[in-house]
Amino acid sequence: MATDNEQPAPIIKRIKKISGGGHHGGAWKVAYADFVTAMMAFFLLMWLLNATTESQRKGIADYFAPSIPVSRVSGGGDGVLAGETVFASDTLARNGRGSEARRLHEASAAKENAEGTDAAKRQGDAELDDVQNRFQAMSGESSAADDLLEHIRTRVTDEGLIIEIFARDGKPLFELGSGEPTGRMQQILSMVGEVVGLTTNAVAVAGHTDSLPFSSPDFDNWDLSLTRANESRRILARSGINLDRFARITGKADSDPALIEAPDDPRNRRITVTLLRSDTTGAEDASKG
Repeated sequence: MATDNEQPAPIIKRIKKISGGGHHGGAWKVAYADFVTAMMAFFLLMWLLNATTESQRKGIADYFAPSIPVSRVSGGGDGVLAGETVFASDTLARNGRGSEARRLHEASAAKENAEGTDAAKRQGDAELDDVQNRFQAMSGESSAADDLLEHIRTRVTDEGLIIEIFARDGKPLFELGSGEPTGRMQQILSMVGEVVGLTTNAVAVAGHTDSLPFSSPDFDNWDLSLTRANESRRILARSGINLDRFARITGKADSDPALIEAPDDPRNRRITVTLLRSDTTGAEDASKG
C-alpha cells in the first residue's frame, strides 16, 4: 500500500500526426509555367499583328529571314557552303529571292540615275536662264538695240530655250516671197548668234510663214519656210555658232502659227532658234543611230 509521501508515476501519451495526401513533387508547376508563357507569347503575337502595318510586318519578317544580300562575295573556304554565302547570287536564284535582290539593286540604280538627271537638268536650266538674262541685259543699252529686241521673244520649254524672231507690221524679216533677209534681220541674227555662240548646246532652226498662199505652184510656203531657215543658219554660223552644233534645220510653213486666232498675222512669219537641252540632244542622236 502506497504511502502519502509517494508520487504517482507520470503517464506519457504520444500522439502520432498523420498528414493527408502525401508529397507529389513540383513538375506540374513547370508545365503550368510553360503554358502561361506560351499563352502570353500567343496573345503578344496577335497584338503585334493587329497593331503593326504591312511594311512593319515585312521589316520584322526580314529580320528573321533577310531578303537583302549582306555580301555578294564570300571569303572563300571549302566547308558546307563551299565558299559561298547564303546570299550569293546563284543561291538567291535557287531559293527564289534573286528577283527581289535584283529589284532592289535596280531601284537603287534608278534612284541614282534620277538624282544625276535632276542635277544635270538644274544645271541646264541655269545655263538657259543665263542666255535669257543676256537678252534682257541688252534692253536699254541703246534705242537701236531696243528696236531689234522688239522682234525677239524667249521662253524655256522641255526641249530647251526657244528664241523666236518674228516680223512686225511694217518691219519684215525677209523680202516679200523670198529667202533673202532684210538688213534688220541680219542685225537680229548677228545679235542672237553672238549670245548663243557663248554656249555649247546644240541648235535647231525652224522657219514659219503665215497662212497666205504662195503664188507660184512650184514654190509654196513649205519651200519658203525651209529656205528662210537655212539662210538664217548661214548668218548664225557667221556670227559665232560652229556648224557642228546645228542639230536640225526645218521648214514648217503655216502648220505651227504663233497666233492661232490670226493665221495671217505678220508675227506668224518668224524664225525660231532653239538651244536644245543636253538630254534632248542625246535622245535625238540615239534615234538617228
